Amino acid sequence: MTTALVILFVGLLVFLAHFLTALFEKTRVPDVLPLVALGVLIGPVAKLVTPEAFGQVGPVFTTVALVIILFESGLGLEVASLREAMSRMLRLTVLNFIVTMLSMGLLAYAWWGLPPLPALALGAIVGGTSSAVVIPLVNKLHLQDISRTVLVLESTFSDVLCIVVTLGILQAIQFHELRVGLMVGQMLASFLMATLVGGIGGMIWSAALDKIRGLQNSIFTTPAFVFVLFGITELLGYSGAIASLAFGVTIGNAGSLPSLWSRRPKGIRPVRLNETERSFFAELVFIIKTFFFVYIGLSIRLTDWRLVLTGLGLTIFVFILRLPVVRLSVDRQISRLDASLMAVMVPKGLAAALLASLPAQQGMAEGALIQDITYAMILFSIAGTAILSFWLEKSGLPQPYRLVFSDYAVEPKKAESSAGS
Repeated sequence: MTTALVILFVGLLVFLAHFLTALFEKTRVPDVLPLVALGVLIGPVAKLVTPEAFGQVGPVFTTVALVIILFESGLGLEVASLREAMSRMLRLTVLNFIVTMLSMGLLAYAWWGLPPLPALALGAIVGGTSSAVVIPLVNKLHLQDISRTVLVLESTFSDVLCIVVTLGILQAIQFHELRVGLMVGQMLASFLMATLVGGIGGMIWSAALDKIRGLQNSIFTTPAFVFVLFGITELLGYSGAIASLAFGVTIGNAGSLPSLWSRRPKGIRPVRLNETERSFFAELVFIIKTFFFVYIGLSIRLTDWRLVLTGLGLTIFVFILRLPVVRLSVDRQISRLDASLMAVMVPKGLAAALLASLPAQQGMAEGALIQDITYAMILFSIAGTAILSFWLEKSGLPQPYRLVFSDYAVEPKKAESSAGS
């Protein structure tokens, strides 16, 4: 593609994104589905663009997209909702990860004859949910605040589970030693230290923000600080994603946490982002997620149709498994529609794509097979999540969800339910 065509495509893509957003407001068809489909069309189908054409810029862009989406999402999370959602999130995240990892590993072992540890590695790779897909989607669905918060937190924390457990299994394959205690310790350290780094960074930036605004062209300094915080946290060996979310939560709740600011130096006061800054970040997320979803689509590998069909079969099984997982981990006070929407929120994304390349890089004989199945699951899980969430919102509460969640709370009226912007 020539430079002129690329520039033309970029401009048209922005207008397409606005059209798809307007279409969502009228029809509830999620914009993620046509954007990923467009990426698949220009990438693996027509081969107009390949991920290799982006070189090192592609992975950097996807990480930047994740950081900005998590930060902006954190701005909208209230501390009261976080306290209420934390125990529910932990139950859902841990149970979903364990059930998915073991089930996918068992199926890969039985279906393709993978050895036990490589089969478990595949299960760990696809055991979480993608925050870059979940967050933009749940922000537009008719969900109660507590349900939205649980899903946002699950998608963020499950990435850490996937990364730590997958790396632990790959090390076990390489060195013939599985160290479960070390994996658990790494996960806890990553969760706690990343939250601490993000929270302290948020307090520092909130205290400095009033003075920063006095600089010319300062509106982008906040995301720049998030990038710095993400990089430092990752270099320390913790989760930059959780640090970015914690930073956003701290900034978004500045002034609402008197206990944290009770010993602040005289003359320093916590400052929240103003409406201009919030609007800027919302626009930034809108543009970034548009290109991110197209990039995800064109990154999909469709080399062996047997593996593509395997990915489809495993994805269907993931959606089936999610029903009992949500039922066992989510309180009955959650509405039936919310529980049903939580049951379809299983998209795979950035973390799965990155982890799927590691077995092949390590020289594992099963590496290419794991990578191709994972990419197929990324495609089908995103499509399935978008289609099923649309179906649930349009149809009210169809079977089998009505049956599975029949004893959950009756749906509140839409006026009482929180709709995303």
